[in-house]
Amino acid sequence: MPKIKTHRGAAKRFKKTAGGKFKVEHAFHSHILGKKSAKRKRGLRKGTIASTADANRLRRMLP
Repeated sequence: MPKIKTHRGAAKRFKKTAGGKFKVEHAFHSHILGKKSAKRKRGLRKGTIASTADANRLRRMLP
């Protein structure tokens, strides 16, 4: 069997944690920020954990 290649686009966007989960950055925090509240922008700064449905797909993309 050949080696499984890493999906390079996914590798740039997701990081695997020690527990096997995937860290994700929030969307909607790059431009058009004037109309968004300070509270909303502050919340978007923090990362989050990918949902279990997405994590199952990410496991195949990031072996």
